[in-house]
Amino acid sequence: MSEAKIPGVRPYDAPAGGWGALKAVAGALGDQATVIEGGRTLLSANQPEGFDCPGCAWPDPKHTSSFEFCENGAKAVAWEATSKRATPEVFARHTVSELLTWSDHAIEDLGRLTEPMAYDAASDRYLPISWDEAFARTGAALRALDDPNQAEFYASGRASNEAAFLYQLLGRKFGTNNFPDCSNMCHEPTSVGLPDSIGMGKGSVTLDDFDYADLILCFGHNPGTNHPRMMATLRDAARRGATILAFNPLRERALEKFASPQDPVEMATLSSTPIASAYYQLTIGGDALAVQGLMKAMLALDAIDRDFIAEHTTGFEALAASLDALAWPEIERGSGLSRAQLEEAAAACARSDATILCYGMGLTQHRDSSGTVQQLVNLLLLKGNIGRRGAGICPLRGHSNVQGARTVGVAEKPPAALLDSLREVFGFEPPRRHGHTVVEAIEAMERGEAKVFLGLGGNFAVAAPDPIRTFAALRKLDLAVHVATKPNRTHLLVGQDSLLLPCLGRTEIDIQAGGRQAVTVEDSMSMVHASKGLNAPASEHLKSEPAIVAGIARAVLGEDDTIDWAGLAGDYDRIRTLIARVFPDAFADYNERVRAPGGFRLPVPPSDRVWKTASGKANFLVHAPQAGDPRRADPEVMLLTTLRSHDQYNTTIYGQNDRYRGVFGRRDVIFANPEDIAARGLTSGDRVDLAAAFDPGDQRVVRGFTVVARDIPSGCLAAYYPETNILIDLNDRDTRSGTPAYKSVPVRLSAHRPADP
Repeated sequence: MSEAKIPGVRPYDAPAGGWGALKAVAGALGDQATVIEGGRTLLSANQPEGFDCPGCAWPDPKHTSSFEFCENGAKAVAWEATSKRATPEVFARHTVSELLTWSDHAIEDLGRLTEPMAYDAASDRYLPISWDEAFARTGAALRALDDPNQAEFYASGRASNEAAFLYQLLGRKFGTNNFPDCSNMCHEPTSVGLPDSIGMGKGSVTLDDFDYADLILCFGHNPGTNHPRMMATLRDAARRGATILAFNPLRERALEKFASPQDPVEMATLSSTPIASAYYQLTIGGDALAVQGLMKAMLALDAIDRDFIAEHTTGFEALAASLDALAWPEIERGSGLSRAQLEEAAAACARSDATILCYGMGLTQHRDSSGTVQQLVNLLLLKGNIGRRGAGICPLRGHSNVQGARTVGVAEKPPAALLDSLREVFGFEPPRRHGHTVVEAIEAMERGEAKVFLGLGGNFAVAAPDPIRTFAALRKLDLAVHVATKPNRTHLLVGQDSLLLPCLGRTEIDIQAGGRQAVTVEDSMSMVHASKGLNAPASEHLKSEPAIVAGIARAVLGEDDTIDWAGLAGDYDRIRTLIARVFPDAFADYNERVRAPGGFRLPVPPSDRVWKTASGKANFLVHAPQAGDPRRADPEVMLLTTLRSHDQYNTTIYGQNDRYRGVFGRRDVIFANPEDIAARGLTSGDRVDLAAAFDPGDQRVVRGFTVVARDIPSGCLAAYYPETNILIDLNDRDTRSGTPAYKSVPVRLSAHRPADP
């Protein structure tokens, strides 16, 4: 069967962006019944006096246009600004057990939560309660714990700096560092790997650097779907002659060609701009060896900056020796790329005087990702490409404030300086014991050690790996409290007690005792700027995230607590003043600087070639991959990478299409190499099963999906997240950061066989 005859699968040859993007924006607004208001709202997205898009963390340009939103940003805005409402009457019509049978899309498509709700086991429904009762029940459950470490304070990347700061302050005054957050599931290898290399767990570039780069290397990311506003930056770089090299197992349309919806010529002529100068389809998990091959070839060309290496780095000799000992056949076998391909790419690196290296979760969600991130830095250091205009490392973060929440203290392993500063400013001794990551929190729930879960946004259970264990763990809790704009599957995994606390969205007007408020967020390039909503709240009963955190704090710590929680919730300037006191080097004059158009940049020492490492220099680090990986020993075992569709942002599924990959109206597909399909006696379009390769219980199986032939390296597969999360064992994770290995799952592909009755 040819791919064209597979229901819902057909070739898509149009560029990323273009008229398809505009049509999708109109469709998203129509689906959420917010065409007029949603259209007006979009014009304020990412504008100096508007709100920050609740989608990705790509920075805003200095000179904004009439519209600074992308297709998926428009979907995120429409999803939040929807006219649909998940009222108590809606919950009265559906039991929790019934809702659990719905798709993730259908659950969230119920609309915005309008009132606080509590689970009632007798009726198996969520019923409305007052805010006072919700806070009282939360406070009572936390105070009843035998140990503060029996609580888990989870945070999503969409929480503002102000909400995140209050949240970590509440948790630490309560007595725990259990702050599992969404960073643990995506870019934790960046936070763990980069400090050892350059002294800071963030990127070193600014948006302006892309105007001066000679070469842009793209590893493991799909900008057209996951950070679409980056496409305008890549398009501009390509049009001025910069070389862009893509390293990715799948060919992604956005890295091939793009038509800007803001360009009248491209739109009128149906033309587009080529993006990648060359595309290297490495094998899943082959990034580290590919980068080592690039470095080996550059050393052979003597294409290194010896003065920079001598003045600013340590460890070069050890790296050079390890590369000399690494044989080309091993590099080729492990990376999936030929020596000729890697030498070709290395020549481009050698010619470039200003190189930016971008990477996403396609690189950070493997078992050796922290070490792989350090190899990327090694490659840049060889030619002094950090701390130079047009050069540097660029981790592509997901949620719009995932980096900011970490900056203001949401971290399970807080630095001593943060804890010391909290003690000095607030007069209490914060806990020093490290807290739980996401995976560790799930394990603590399984053991019955974690009893109360607070979720500041997000869809914890669906984002996490291994739903067999994760879902069961959540159901063992004494209480789960979810701060959210919409219902999702995690809210339905109830234990003894569960509360839904509805909050304002990023697009909505926030009026507190001190007047209309703005929050602040940090983008991927360490720019901090204000965000102010303009829509009327979805319900009169909504509270802001800072107000909800403050309400919980008062219920837990008492009305006479030394911190004026109510006053902070009433005036966010007061929160920012405290942030500046706790982080004086980063946030001095916070309130004044954030009011400037575009905000301000936090200190990034590597940008100035200041290295906050133990050696005082940037460190070349030798890669030591994990030995004895059983997935490499069995030729029948394939590696699966999980993907987001183009109608999706993280766990939120806006629709059933994945336009750029040619999939429409469905998500139950597995992309495979044609030769791998034939070798198993299958044909593209057949129904297949996918089983975890090393699951002794044979429980982790995806059944009845359709295999689709695609240009992907042999031995590699791709399928959608979260549908295939069941294949990911909770223990299969990066050995240093703990990030689950969503992008290299060992599996076996076979013809479909119905499950035993």
